[in-house]
Amino acid sequence: MSFRHRGIRRRALLAGAASALALPAVFTGARAQDNKTFVMKLGTATINEAQHEWCKRFVAYVEKDSGGRIKGEIYPASQLGPIPREIEGTQFGAIQGYIGPPEFLVGLDARYEVMSAPGLIDGMAHALRVAQDAELKKMMFGFGAQKGIHGVALWVSQPSSIVSRTPIRHLADIKGKKLRVLAADMQQEMVKRLGGSPVAMTLGDVLPAIQQGAIDGAVLAVTVNATMHYWDAAKYITETGQPTIFSMAFISKKWFDGLPKDLQTIIDTDADKAAGEVLPWAEDFYDKQRKVWTEHGELISLPADEQAAMMKEIIPVGLDVAKRKPGLEDAYKVFADAAKRTQK
Repeated sequence: MSFRHRGIRRRALLAGAASALALPAVFTGARAQDNKTFVMKLGTATINEAQHEWCKRFVAYVEKDSGGRIKGEIYPASQLGPIPREIEGTQFGAIQGYIGPPEFLVGLDARYEVMSAPGLIDGMAHALRVAQDAELKKMMFGFGAQKGIHGVALWVSQPSSIVSRTPIRHLADIKGKKLRVLAADMQQEMVKRLGGSPVAMTLGDVLPAIQQGAIDGAVLAVTVNATMHYWDAAKYITETGQPTIFSMAFISKKWFDGLPKDLQTIIDTDADKAAGEVLPWAEDFYDKQRKVWTEHGELISLPADEQAAMMKEIIPVGLDVAKRKPGLEDAYKVFADAAKRTQK
């Protein structure tokens, strides 16, 4: 073999060896990504109720199905900060998820308030069916995509009620009262039409405001009132039933987009699975907490004729408010159609 041929052969062998060394490096990087542990911090303002329960079930499923590649951490009772900070943290990827009523995200997209439209839901059984409507979920999950939010789950908590320092036994008793509402124009308009003064407020501020007399009561959930012992400041709950309280789970889109595709699928699938399980759990929990409240305070129902008069007054609120905002009227129609489809 000539010197020239030996040189060519040597260079070919070296090139082959280099290629052989390069290939494992590519696969090593892929394996490193597959074996990486992703931390998923989830925040919610409540504790020991449906939102907290969803977090626990979701984390258990994700950790199991991901083989431990996702490690979940749950922070209830606003441990990660007040609601606006948790939403902001999720939006920019500082935390990986926020769980709460969608109305708190109206600052990102006004259409989130559509779930506050009163009068469309007729009781807890109807609400459970609405929460599983595919078209409604598709719409709600997509709202935050351009603002760093990836919606993954929707479920119903319960009908709203009014917790108050003094009893509200008649519609006339609402007149002049300062009542906390979510930051949704539909809820504010509803209270105004009933003669009250709405005050938008995050959950962490509500109980101190009632204790200090800054507000007279709040449009809130029986389960929150009971688990947070509101009876120490306000012993009366009037079960108006309007609007229905829904909860959603929001995942950081920045974090979600950085996950391998198989883990993205696990997040979406397990989130919906946990929501489906929480629906009957929430109904049972709602019934139990109503009984708990009666041991410490009083549950009040409006007279039947006054309840009917209230419904007549507030049913137009949703559409009236929706017409004022671009896009909200279309969202209202989707919600109204879902409510109609699931009505029995």
